[in-house]
Amino acid sequence: MYKVGLISLGCAKNLVDSEMILGALANSKFEIVNTIQDSDVIIVNTCGFIEASKEESIENILDVCKYGKKVVVTGCLVERYLDELKASIPEVDLWIPIRDYSHFSELIEKMLENKQEVEPLNPFVRMLSTPPWMAYLRISEGCNNCCAYCAIPLIRGHFRSRPFDDVILEAKLLAENGIKELVLISQDTTRYGTDFKPQKSVVDLLKELVKIPEFKSIRLLYLYPDEISENLIDFIAKTPVISPYFDIPFQHSSDPVLKGMLRRGTHESYQQLIDQIRAKIPHAIIRTTYIVGFPGETDDDFVDLVAFTRKNKFDHMGAFKYSREDGTKAYNYDNQVEEALKSGRLAKIMEVQKKISYQNNKARVGEIMHGIVVEYNPTNKVYGLRSYWNAPDDIDGKISFVSNRELKLGDEVDVKITNAFVYDLFGEIVE
Repeated sequence: MYKVGLISLGCAKNLVDSEMILGALANSKFEIVNTIQDSDVIIVNTCGFIEASKEESIENILDVCKYGKKVVVTGCLVERYLDELKASIPEVDLWIPIRDYSHFSELIEKMLENKQEVEPLNPFVRMLSTPPWMAYLRISEGCNNCCAYCAIPLIRGHFRSRPFDDVILEAKLLAENGIKELVLISQDTTRYGTDFKPQKSVVDLLKELVKIPEFKSIRLLYLYPDEISENLIDFIAKTPVISPYFDIPFQHSSDPVLKGMLRRGTHESYQQLIDQIRAKIPHAIIRTTYIVGFPGETDDDFVDLVAFTRKNKFDHMGAFKYSREDGTKAYNYDNQVEEALKSGRLAKIMEVQKKISYQNNKARVGEIMHGIVVEYNPTNKVYGLRSYWNAPDDIDGKISFVSNRELKLGDEVDVKITNAFVYDLFGEIVE
């Protein structure tokens, strides 16, 4: 029996692929291990989205090659740079780009000289790496937006919704296995079902998912701004099991920059969307991400972004320096921004958000949050809570709390917020 270990890099969508790989291998009687030293085969599932993630993937590949084990490398970096990687890192035994995932079993069997049969990848057979009460559910693949800075369409291809019945079936399987916190993910979650004939929508999907009683929380991530319909907002507003949590990557607020990014939407339409969400769901959490230093971004454009941020006081905001990615339209733009200016703008926007976050959090003192116990620190006897306020991808802040009674991970509790920090909250259990 072969022992296999896996390193999963990148986003939650990549993690789902890793879980399918582990599921296929575990079903094929491979022993899954947690250390490189114990492995016969090491799989690195890579990310290739921006320069920093590419560097992290390369570092991990080179590191595992030092151990003299069989090394398999999969994922986005391989899909994007297969030939270059083969030439530069010959120590790797097998490269599997995303386009070859349908041949995963045959490729692994061939590498192992047919000494062990391998099952094909199957979305219904995943070895979950998340806590036993929580799972991601991928509802589509690829992206049609083709933003000027983004390599995802080059890596993952055009948008394809997963068959409706398949998504519901997988959700029911997850529920049967104890999942109570479900997180819907894809490259473009709000586009779900628009490629069906007749068309469906993500609301149609949610209407079926909320019928599954085991789910105590359903959250959507990655909502493209101009695809968030009034129907979706209304459905979230009236459906308690769906977290009132809007993860909207605005990327910028200045019209000239948005136009250069090939983003649909404008400063005005983005503001209208935010106002609409908050009018219908006053307690809604809005998270966003920005790109600073995009080609052509002027001082005035950045001032617009700062003003937009200060006005809207986002609950959570992350920002990144523009990464010039080959193959994207923006790679060839003439007006690239100097690295030092990018860094300065990133520091500035994060400092603005730091103050906003602290003020937002102070306003939550006294609020009672319902959620799931997600961690425990035996040293200081402090628990961690996931509520509608924070997603499970470790990007948002944390909620810590104390309890006079012993709790189990996965328990549902109410916590009163008693103290606030820049990004985190602290509270005590409500007995």
